[in-house]
Amino acid sequence: MYNWRLQRWLLQCSPAAFSLYAAGAAFCAYTCIFALRKPFTAATFEGLSFAGIDYKIWLITAQVLGYMLSKFIGIKLIAEMPPGRRATSIAIMVAIALMAWVGFAFVPLPYNIVCLFFNGLPLGMGWGLMIGYLEGRRVTEVLGAGLSVSFIFSSGISKTIALWTMNSLGISPFVMPLVVALGFSVPLAGFIWLLEQLPPPSAADEAARTRRQPMSGAARWQFFSRLAGGLVGLILAYILLTIYREFRDNYAAEIWQALGYGSSPQMFTLTETPIAFAVMIAVSLMMLVKNNLQALLLNHAIVGGGFLLVGLATVGFQAGWISPVWWIISVGLGLYLGYVPFNSVLFDRLIATFRHVGNVGFLIYLADSFGYVGSVAVLFYKNFGQQQAGWLSFFIASSYFVSVIGLLLMLASAVYFWQRHRKLAQRAI
Repeated sequence: MYNWRLQRWLLQCSPAAFSLYAAGAAFCAYTCIFALRKPFTAATFEGLSFAGIDYKIWLITAQVLGYMLSKFIGIKLIAEMPPGRRATSIAIMVAIALMAWVGFAFVPLPYNIVCLFFNGLPLGMGWGLMIGYLEGRRVTEVLGAGLSVSFIFSSGISKTIALWTMNSLGISPFVMPLVVALGFSVPLAGFIWLLEQLPPPSAADEAARTRRQPMSGAARWQFFSRLAGGLVGLILAYILLTIYREFRDNYAAEIWQALGYGSSPQMFTLTETPIAFAVMIAVSLMMLVKNNLQALLLNHAIVGGGFLLVGLATVGFQAGWISPVWWIISVGLGLYLGYVPFNSVLFDRLIATFRHVGNVGFLIYLADSFGYVGSVAVLFYKNFGQQQAGWLSFFIASSYFVSVIGLLLMLASAVYFWQRHRKLAQRAI
């Protein structure tokens, strides 16, 4: 499985060449993984219902429940995952997800709803397995940005391909997810092989970013209790981002229809691609900040700025200052300016700032698990308690709420970590 020539080159090449290789492989790999989960959301399943509830609502709910459970399992599984088991774990994850799409295609309605649960259950592990290849390096910002923007890009491209598969090839919405997932599974194997060639973080990486290793239950609790005051605020902010992202992503087709662009499948990609590049540049530039505390606080500022942009863009849209397309791009940019640092570099810098040996997988899955609890709660509220509310009006109201509360939480978290670091520094003198 290993290629010694390639591994020797990776050890000797320049940081720029290493970053391009690793970030490119991670971007392509997670794009493929994301396409195993989301293509079904491009279909509206109009006219189908079960127990008086829209059929697509059941599908999204089932998948999110599986994904949520996966995040709780991942708090332990990803935190304790040894590097040598990542590739095998990804292969098992993909196999289960594909079998779930086989069931969705051929199990009669409404029983195939259950298949979405078993699709989401393994795929929730994907992010933690991927980030393990990249964390703890001096160029982690670049690598994390490359990985993170993949789910922005893939969200658009997978839906575009899904719509093309249905409209041009005449494939039904039930078989379409299987076709799309199979198409992305083949290149995924090659990209994982490329990631397996990456050497572990060097001694210089560990000196700059702290050594990374699996974390036991006791180690996880020690780290959380040490910084609980700030971590709680970060987790609450991330819950808001997860809820907002899931709603925007799962009901993008309905939101575009309400805005008058329902017959334009290219809108998914045209709006998400510039967001992906803008966020990648913003996060990558954080690599230039060598001081870990400064970088941690700047990450807070980027996330807070994202929350602010969501609110200001929504004001501009409702006032008629910007078009619907620019509104969707702007709130998407604000959303991912907040969401991407959480999933790639914010927790990496947090570990480096407080010099705690561990891994970011634990922190990401701790935040993710509660993030998806919030997402499920809002999903049930909207779909089973507020069915009459329009998708667009609900999305606008959510934008304002997320913007204000999220900004306040990030301000409080930044103040906590600054004061906490100052106190620890004074004790060390």
